[in-house]
Amino acid sequence: MPVLRINDRNVGPHKATKSPNLGARTVLTNSHWEYVSLWLRRERKASALFYWQQAQTFSQAAEGMPVSSAPLLLYYSYMNATKALLSAKSVPFDEHHGIRAHNMRPPSGKIALSNEGVRILHRGIAPALSQYLMEAETSTTHTLEQLLFNLPCIHRTFCLTYKNQKDLFVPLVNCEIRFDQATYHTYFSAQLSKDFAEPTYLRRLPPSLVADPAINDGRTIRSVAHAIVTRPIANTPADISAVTGLLQGLRPDISYIAGSQTLWYAKAIVPGPTRLKRSPLTCTLLAMHRLSEICRYRPIELASFLAGQKNWLLTEFIRMSPSQFLDELAAELTGQQFMIPNVRPAN
Repeated sequence: MPVLRINDRNVGPHKATKSPNLGARTVLTNSHWEYVSLWLRRERKASALFYWQQAQTFSQAAEGMPVSSAPLLLYYSYMNATKALLSAKSVPFDEHHGIRAHNMRPPSGKIALSNEGVRILHRGIAPALSQYLMEAETSTTHTLEQLLFNLPCIHRTFCLTYKNQKDLFVPLVNCEIRFDQATYHTYFSAQLSKDFAEPTYLRRLPPSLVADPAINDGRTIRSVAHAIVTRPIANTPADISAVTGLLQGLRPDISYIAGSQTLWYAKAIVPGPTRLKRSPLTCTLLAMHRLSEICRYRPIELASFLAGQKNWLLTEFIRMSPSQFLDELAAELTGQQFMIPNVRPAN
């Protein structure tokens, strides 16, 4: 089946969930902050620009801070970046966090990732983000362990920390949107990475993804859902809207890690902490909020966290999440995809 094309470019999964600019050229930049600032000025989004600049200031202040102090500044960076997104998209939100601590620890219980919880309120910044991203999650209380488990950028660290944990995120290669010329069906196609080409991983796929019955190689998968387009070169608003809807429906089950190359993953069904129906953006915001509160009000307990068996996991989250969150947020805000310049992917 040929790969669908828009604006003379092959179409694949897109970093932006809500309003991807399909067919646009990738933005090559060393500074998401600067590009988005210029984009917001051009779009005359004054309020969003103010929030974005505040987010950048907090992010720059967090650079070089010890992991015991950085969560406070990083949370305020994430929160203001989220406010920039909501403001730019004209999404109303109450000017408060929308998140509270949720005590899940017994009276004599020891502090642990499994009993440090958050609760999402009905109104505020966090629930507005969740609603904008159309998250299907019904639970409003989550542990730090659950939130970190659902973040692809630190999942390898999570599995090395919890040595018996099965992979929630299965790496994919050759991710494309293909066009069936006989039926006019457009669907998502990919292959499991060679290291994961086993029947076990095919059985763990979410219901939206299945082994491709037309290619029985133990690796190729496709989406159950499809979109109807009129031709393999999509150029009408209706065709592009149909493809956008297909990608949007898949995003709860496919995620990415930003870097010199964009790495895509299928979100599998595995035993372990709860598999949340939330975007990594929301999970990151919630987790950093909880760590920022512990940093402010219970610094000795944060030190206990960082001195314990899960210290590497927490350190990786604090160090790795800023660049990932920024890439995801910038994509949602602008509808564009960002990459580091002067890096050519291997063929």
